[in-house]
Amino acid sequence: MSDDEYERTSNTSQTSMKGDEAFAKRKAGLHKNELNEQLKEYINQWRDERSKEESELKRLKEKQAKRKEIRAEQEKALALKKREEEEKIRKDEAEKKALEAEEKKKSMEEAEIKRQEMMAAQKEKGGGKKSQAPAMDARKELSKTKEQVEEECKISLNIRIKPLPLEEMDSDELRNKVNQIWNTIVTLETDKYDYEQRQLDQDYEFKELAERQKLQLRNKAIKKGLDPESFTGAHPPTIHMFSKYERRTDTRTYGDRKKLYEGGAEVLRSEMLETAWKDKHTEWSKRPKARLPKWFGVRPGKKEGDPETPEGEEDAAEEAVEEEEEDYEEEEEEEEEEEEE
Repeated sequence: MSDDEYERTSNTSQTSMKGDEAFAKRKAGLHKNELNEQLKEYINQWRDERSKEESELKRLKEKQAKRKEIRAEQEKALALKKREEEEKIRKDEAEKKALEAEEKKKSMEEAEIKRQEMMAAQKEKGGGKKSQAPAMDARKELSKTKEQVEEECKISLNIRIKPLPLEEMDSDELRNKVNQIWNTIVTLETDKYDYEQRQLDQDYEFKELAERQKLQLRNKAIKKGLDPESFTGAHPPTIHMFSKYERRTDTRTYGDRKKLYEGGAEVLRSEMLETAWKDKHTEWSKRPKARLPKWFGVRPGKKEGDPETPEGEEDAAEEAVEEEEEDYEEEEEEEEEEEEE
């Protein structure tokens, strides 16, 4: 290829390259515009959906607030209705109690009037005996609660104790009435003190009797051979059977039953050790006594007049001790004879 041809081809290639670059730029711009448009569409669509969701959420919140308001109104109405029912029940109970109290008061007033009439009639007759009140049902009286008893006491006191006409009374009558009330208070207080002292004395006597009973029961249990506290407990003592196979009560005394548990394994062990010691002792006493070998020649340390073996020395020492004892006994006998003479 010549230089002209090379220059021509190079020029054409440069122009084509420039055109390709422009085409590529144009194409890239078109692609970018498409992407921007798609992105705008996506953003618009997302905004529409977000606005719809926000409107739906707002609607639901409003609906929830309305429901809360309706529920609060309903709860308020129910509470008011319940309060009215409770008040109505309370009023009915109060009316019922008032009617019962009125009826009870009337019945007690009638009973009190009858009692006073009977007392007046008895005074007119001059009878010495006191009239007894009509006997009421004991079970009914015991089944009453503390509040019922207090209420009846109040009603009876209101019936029996009439209010004093203080406006109609003068100073002397008031003084006499006060003295009368004071005297009744003094008598009641003295009676109260006497009853309290009597109760203390009775409590002390009860304690003393209980101690005496305990002492008697302890002696009884000891005589029967049982534990001293067996009869003093809350429950009776258990019956000791002689054998679980024979339905026969154990008539042995406490000492006899105590001897059954004395010794036991310790006694058997001591007897076994005693027999074993005796056997070993007999075997030891029957053993052959080995003598030391005799010396060939003169043993070291031997003196003139000494025996040949150490065993001989032991025998000689024993003989010497026996001779000394015999001499001592003979001397004692001689002294005794001299004293007798």
